Amino acid sequence: MNKTKSLLIAFALSGLSLPAVAADLLDTYHAAQSEDSVFAAARGAQRAGQEKLTQGRATLLPSVNITANSTYNNNEVQYNQAVPATVLQGTSRFINNGAAITLVQPLYRQNNWLIYSQSELQVIQSEAQFKSAEQDLIIRSAQAYFDVLAAQDAVNLADAQKTAISEQLAQAKRNFEVGSATITDTLEAQARFDLTNSQAIAAQSNLEIKERSYQQLTNALPKNLKPVGVTLKLDTPQPADVEKWVEQAQLGNLQLAAAQAAKELADKEVTRNRGGHYPTLDLVGSYGKNKISPVGDGSFGNGNNALDTDQTTSYLGVQLNIPLFQGGSTNSKWREAEANRDRAKAELESARRNVDLQTRQAYSGVVNGMSQVLALEQALKSSEKLLEASKLGQEVGVRTNLDVLNAQQQLYSTRKDLYLAKYNYLISRLKLKAAAGSLSEDELVVVNQALQ
Repeated sequence: MNKTKSLLIAFALSGLSLPAVAADLLDTYHAAQSEDSVFAAARGAQRAGQEKLTQGRATLLPSVNITANSTYNNNEVQYNQAVPATVLQGTSRFINNGAAITLVQPLYRQNNWLIYSQSELQVIQSEAQFKSAEQDLIIRSAQAYFDVLAAQDAVNLADAQKTAISEQLAQAKRNFEVGSATITDTLEAQARFDLTNSQAIAAQSNLEIKERSYQQLTNALPKNLKPVGVTLKLDTPQPADVEKWVEQAQLGNLQLAAAQAAKELADKEVTRNRGGHYPTLDLVGSYGKNKISPVGDGSFGNGNNALDTDQTTSYLGVQLNIPLFQGGSTNSKWREAEANRDRAKAELESARRNVDLQTRQAYSGVVNGMSQVLALEQALKSSEKLLEASKLGQEVGVRTNLDVLNAQQQLYSTRKDLYLAKYNYLISRLKLKAAAGSLSEDELVVVNQALQ
């Protein structure tokens, strides 16, 4: 019985540990969708932005208010009458209860129409920013995934290189003991082993950092991530013309769309503040009731104050308002809006240039990445042959221990570079689509197929 309880407790406590994310790029992205705080903030900003249209439309619609009041009044009255000369004094105490409903319907308010127009742009801007955040999440998910893979590769390669160097070190020691090699071979192998051991420690530290970065995105530590296949399908960007990609990016990039909406918002803000002195015309109406009730023994004059009084008031009309002077605030806001418009214009131009640069960089990353992967695959084959030849040459006495160590280092370095080239190629594919504004989960599915 106690053993069963212990097992149940252990099982329950195991659920308190961090969950392990499925070993797949798509699963990483889906986990980030629900766990990433940056994306959650973007989702909240989008929901807030959608409300701007309702708020802008509300400025064109009527406003209705109900007011109610209850007041106690205590009046001390003295009345001087000339003929006949008389001084009348008395008190008047009463409670005044009232309620009214008022209606205001804007008939002409230029600012309100501009606010409504701005609200439409604010919705467009918030949608563009959210879609951009979605694309950014795809790229950050892939980057975190491949960063962990690259860090794991570095650890595995460092360990493998340590094992290979250990064999060379042991062989050098044996050869020195039998007199077929000098102490230099042993020292070279020992120095290379110590260096590789230091690199392995650094690689392990880097892996822990990358795993924590992955956890920050998905709220879970990575486990058993699928690696990229040995044979990677390399696809040329379509269209295979960087200028067409740049043209597409200028039309479809989401960050650029948000900057364009911000510029148009700033233009309308200038127009709105320029009209700060424009008149406004409203339809106004009200209907209310008021009841005055005497309190206590207050008396004055002929005693009419002792009677309850009921009043009903209503009116319907138009109200014109012409702002003439507000202490200089109107003109100051106009100047502020013009300055913000200049800023938005500069930011839009900066966004255009950044999109141009990002598109060209991503396109180059794909095209040159393909060439680099092919070149490193060939270099890997050559490095493997070089290592075999160096070991054989050492056996027959035409190559030294240092030659073998250098060949080993070149092999592992080439293998590491090949892994990185594959990851960078896949990331560049996603970045190119994002620059053009066409990145979606479908493209991530294609990249995910490169995993095995």
